[in-house]
Amino acid sequence: MERVYPWGDTRRFNSYSNYFKREFGGRVQKLTIDAGFTCPNRDGTVGVGGCTYCNNDAFNPSYCNPRKSITQQIEEGIEFHAVRYRRADRYLAYFQAYSNTYAPLSKLKSLYNEALSHPKVIGLVIGTRPDCVDEQKLDYFQELNQKYYITLEYGVESCYNQTLERINRGHTFEQSVWAIEQTNKRGIRVGAHIIFGLPGETPEQMLAEAQLLSVMPIHTIKFHQLQIIKGTAMEQQYIEKPEMFNLFGMEEYFSFLADFIERLNPNIVIERFTGEAPPRYLAVPPWGNLRTDQLMVKFEKLLEERDSWQGKRYKG
Repeated sequence: MERVYPWGDTRRFNSYSNYFKREFGGRVQKLTIDAGFTCPNRDGTVGVGGCTYCNNDAFNPSYCNPRKSITQQIEEGIEFHAVRYRRADRYLAYFQAYSNTYAPLSKLKSLYNEALSHPKVIGLVIGTRPDCVDEQKLDYFQELNQKYYITLEYGVESCYNQTLERINRGHTFEQSVWAIEQTNKRGIRVGAHIIFGLPGETPEQMLAEAQLLSVMPIHTIKFHQLQIIKGTAMEQQYIEKPEMFNLFGMEEYFSFLADFIERLNPNIVIERFTGEAPPRYLAVPPWGNLRTDQLMVKFEKLLEERDSWQGKRYKG
């Protein structure tokens, strides 16, 4: 008989897909939207140039274009996903590109209300920075959360301020903690994003983040191996000081991930383990031609071979 884990199924980690099946009884598809936002570390508010690793074009689907209306992007997104996910008939509007709460509240209401007015959209996932929310905006999301599925997804990226300064984030880890706690306090789901392999961080430091994140009220989390994108400031840093970087090979990364999730709170839903940018954007060659789903098969096989699972070594 297969082992059933604390989250209620036989998969060795608390997976996002199974979470949605439990929550909604079927598939719910995210539709990525580019609403034309920017970031405070781009426009001079806290910095210029943006994060050293950032090129949003490397991650946006082809239908995303801020010159299109929110409604048009939703319609094209539904059509885009219909080929692969024919059973999906409910959608979350995913405001992904840049910092999607970095605007006056009146503008946010206009954009989000347009998305929620679509009959197939049942909620929002809003990617942003911890320094781009305040009490007033959080109160607004709390109101929306009474009727819709709402997640605020914060780019934490690292738990170390030295790293955040090195990559020109323009905010501190303490600001991430404040935003996450205030969001959770209002009953809003909290997502977090972490990058492994940022310059200057050791594997031991990265592994220690599991405990730091586990005690925070995080509902979902994404992990992303560092990918060096062409044309970014980080590409130039890598050329000049490659010794600052700890870029993972595939097998090394999977072994690290297994160690990491063993120490991670089993209540946190894991949405993603790897990032995937088109090869033409990458300054450093990717791990062959494997896609995200193929990488997941290899990782889950490793978990089985090691008899590893999320929370196995979690100390509570």
